[in-house]
Amino acid sequence: MSLTNEKQIELLLAGNPLEIDDTYEVSHAVANDILGTKGVQSLLNSYVPICKKTVTYIVAAVVINDEGKVLMMQEAKASCNGEWYLPAGRVEPNESLLDAVKREVLEETGLVLTPETLLVVECASGSWFRFVFTGKITGGKLKTLEEANEESLQACWVHNVNDLTLRSNDIISLIERGKSYVMSKDVLRHPYLIPVNKSLSKLLLRLTITSKKRATNQLHVVISDTTPSHLPICEINPNRSILSTLHNFMEELFGSGVPQHRPHGILSIEFSGGDGGDGLCLTLLISFKLPVEDVPTIGKYVWHELPENIAESITYRLPRNMTVPLNVIR
Repeated sequence: MSLTNEKQIELLLAGNPLEIDDTYEVSHAVANDILGTKGVQSLLNSYVPICKKTVTYIVAAVVINDEGKVLMMQEAKASCNGEWYLPAGRVEPNESLLDAVKREVLEETGLVLTPETLLVVECASGSWFRFVFTGKITGGKLKTLEEANEESLQACWVHNVNDLTLRSNDIISLIERGKSYVMSKDVLRHPYLIPVNKSLSKLLLRLTITSKKRATNQLHVVISDTTPSHLPICEINPNRSILSTLHNFMEELFGSGVPQHRPHGILSIEFSGGDGGDGLCLTLLISFKLPVEDVPTIGKYVWHELPENIAESITYRLPRNMTVPLNVIR
């Protein structure tokens, strides 16, 4: 791996987009026992992520004030009129994730949000994603009942959301995570991570896979044996759980019966925001307990020893809560 490509890992660890184009050699490791390899390949060849049509992107905001209260909005939609929820909604075509969450918060609460970091990313199938942010309120005026419209009836700061009639209980765990991240300063937490704009026409999963070599105790990462080398990257099957894509890709890299490994969470997110497509790339950190010698790669990938500074940076991100969780909704 060249120094240039080792720089790419540093960029990913900082949540930045890559300076190289690694999408030219995307794997289609999504064969499954329902469609079969040819069926899946045909699906991927014809699938184009189009916002609000073939792919759904949701944004939500967990905003906690200095008193530990969470920002909530009261629904105006007929299906859930009067019930309470986090400020949230669908990303519009040609809109970035940051613009979307700022717009939803302003429309539904009257307040101006400055997003600081993602708290969690959720997915259901490979074509529905929810990006949950937190941040600071930097302006605006809290929406009152007198200002009710089709976006919301009102907004307020709430100490205990269990006192409200909620549209859905799915936000309770998000609020708890938000409070833990914002208020528990002595607890390990991942660095701020904001999605970056990058022109993408596919839904992609990039893997940063690590293990230590028994003989040297040095951290290694899996890269391609091509020139230029790059981290493993594959297309996400839009019709299946992302766990299915991950499982099949790991088998492509290591063969069937892949040894025990741990997906830690997301290191970076690249998102088109209408710039050349409605695609997405998630970079996931994965580690093996077994040493490199016991986890041989197959095909066109190899283990590569990392310089000490990059190894330390990756090791720092391995503990719990040090990456943005990727939660799969079944």
